[in-house]
Amino acid sequence: MSNTDERRWQQRHDTFGAALTQLTDACARDRYTFLELAGLIKTFELSFELAWKVLKDLLFYEGHEVKSPRPVIRKSFEVDYIDESDCETLLDALGKRDFLAHVYLLEEARRAEALIKESYHPVLLRLHETLASVRAR
Repeated sequence: MSNTDERRWQQRHDTFGAALTQLTDACARDRYTFLELAGLIKTFELSFELAWKVLKDLLFYEGHEVKSPRPVIRKSFEVDYIDESDCETLLDALGKRDFLAHVYLLEEARRAEALIKESYHPVLLRLHETLASVRAR
């Protein structure tokens, strides 16, 4: 572990924050065209990817060797970066990545919108806040 490891997770946290800001803006809308829904879904995918990767980088900095999303999410629960409910929600999002990546019908896009706005986005916001407090220590 070195200062570069610390900078790495902090830089990834900044990038995650920027993506999350875009997701928050996208979630604030009431109505979407199909193309805008596709943008919401892709913005979520990017935010989710950065979320688990910033956790991976932080865990590595702290001496934990986890490399793929599922173990990273589970270890993050073990070390109290996320609670059990948020852990289950993130694992659900991980499991639905294929569904989200292949949303071609309006009905499916609307289901994805509901999942993102009601379940996944709030968890990502809490995670970002938690990581900001870890960073401030």
